[in-house]
Amino acid sequence: MTEPGCDHDQYQLRPAVAGETLDILSMVVAGFGDVFDASIDEWTMPRFEPDRSLVVTCDGVLVGHTGTFTADLCVPGAAVPAAFVTLVNVAPEHRRRGLLTRLMTRQLRDVRAAGREPVAVLWASEGRIYQRYGYGLASRNVRYAVESREVSFPGQPAAPGQLRTSVPADVCDPLREVYQRVAPDRPGWTMRNDRWWVARLYDPKHRREGGSPARATLYHSATGVDGYALWRMKPGFDHGGPTGEVLVVEVVAATTEASVALWRHLLTMDLTRTLRTTHGALNDPLWYLLDEPRRLRAIVADGLWLRVVDVAAALAARRYPAPVDVVIEVTDALLPENAGRYRLRAGADGRAECRPCQDPADLACDVADLGALYLGGTPLGRLADAGRVSELRPDALRGAGAAFGWHRDPGSLETF
Repeated sequence: MTEPGCDHDQYQLRPAVAGETLDILSMVVAGFGDVFDASIDEWTMPRFEPDRSLVVTCDGVLVGHTGTFTADLCVPGAAVPAAFVTLVNVAPEHRRRGLLTRLMTRQLRDVRAAGREPVAVLWASEGRIYQRYGYGLASRNVRYAVESREVSFPGQPAAPGQLRTSVPADVCDPLREVYQRVAPDRPGWTMRNDRWWVARLYDPKHRREGGSPARATLYHSATGVDGYALWRMKPGFDHGGPTGEVLVVEVVAATTEASVALWRHLLTMDLTRTLRTTHGALNDPLWYLLDEPRRLRAIVADGLWLRVVDVAAALAARRYPAPVDVVIEVTDALLPENAGRYRLRAGADGRAECRPCQDPADLACDVADLGALYLGGTPLGRLADAGRVSELRPDALRGAGAAFGWHRDPGSLETF
């Protein structure tokens, strides 16, 4: 039995217009099984760009959408303009008609044609969806449910600075200053502009998971603010006493002292027994600060998915921790102009150049696997072990593998 809907030629794919914003948000929220509320609009609107949205209509009714937020993405040793793909949805009654493929392909072609953003990045509702469009798994996201009374900080002396807690809106300037200092050395983080900060500090009741309004604890050293934690408390009691939770939004620390002091503060809150945080990296300091890693109750899942839209520009934009001279043959089914052989050269200073070439290839991979490598968190050898990268010259994996790594695992502090 055929699902009701339009014939294929009745679907129209076009850029969105400003007046469609509420209809777009309502459709997307419904597609994720929720009910649209004006507060969702207030969270999205600061970053929403109608001129970067694409919609599909059927007889004038909105049935599909994909959007792009504009910002820079922190990558190894640099920050690059990126297309932050978001609000992707096709109405359930119009599935299995190729509409998502049309939307994603058009979006990638538009990004490529504009020539400003060499990569696109997204969070996936299901990982299997976006691999079809050349996205590779570039970071892992870790959720923690730390049993705070079962861990301690062995060998960590009390930090010499002071902690002060405030309403986030009252200390926005130091929050931004610390984040701006730390982010460039954290692959996967967003270089937040004014619009991203408005969205980040937006704190409606329905987004608090039953906790208190958000609080900001700042670590003050002798030279100024070196770190902060955004968090809320969720009270609880049972017959045995307090069962409260500390819900951590993010911890950003420019020094080891700030990191230790902030995590110690969060893990020793009175009347709490659990610390939860949803956006951790694979090798967060918690693994090495605390004496019992099993009590972190960590759950590892996929994080950022990255799509290389312009191979030469993307590979030249990041830095490399080891010299490299390698020719990579890249396949790209959706953007054939992006496929081909590229020679990547990087010197001892980490700076690189990358150009198309006709030289024999040393390595071969799909563009999705290049996306998985890009933030430095996926070892090249692991992709080769999985049959996703082919070594065409002996020892090419060894030399290139060191260059594509990085000293910090990539992660992301926020979903967009």
